[in-house]
Amino acid sequence: MESILAISFALCTAFGPAVSAQQTITQASLYDRLGGLKGITVVVDDFIDRLVANKTLNQNPAIAAGRKSSLPPYLKFQVAQLVCEVSGGPCKYTGKPMNESHALLNISEREWDVMAKEFKKSLDKFKVPAAEQKELFDIVGKTKADIVVRK
Repeated sequence: MESILAISFALCTAFGPAVSAQQTITQASLYDRLGGLKGITVVVDDFIDRLVANKTLNQNPAIAAGRKSSLPPYLKFQVAQLVCEVSGGPCKYTGKPMNESHALLNISEREWDVMAKEFKKSLDKFKVPAAEQKELFDIVGKTKADIVVRK
């Protein structure tokens, strides 16, 4: 009996730290896996710059008008704050709900797809791993019904 306890103790001692480290790794929040606020803000900065420069999105007069009231630095702050919060970070999103902030932009399904492609380009540029990209797109996808108002 003592030898069984000794073996059990030895195994727990030998593999316990590895299991704890593995549990810590698998429990890391998306926020942490994205590199925290630093990682999020560099991606968001690039993403908003891409949206502002996108010719397809610029053809929508409602988006062009919306940009006059919500300048890129403000959008970058709001989007970074939102991504920080929904990814498990310490930030608290203080902007309007998605349906309110996008209500007058008359965003189409096609424009949503363009936005998603630009987001993917930003994520790829900063080498965000595929698993984290999928997790982000799953989160972003939940907002689609509040943002897209026309087919």
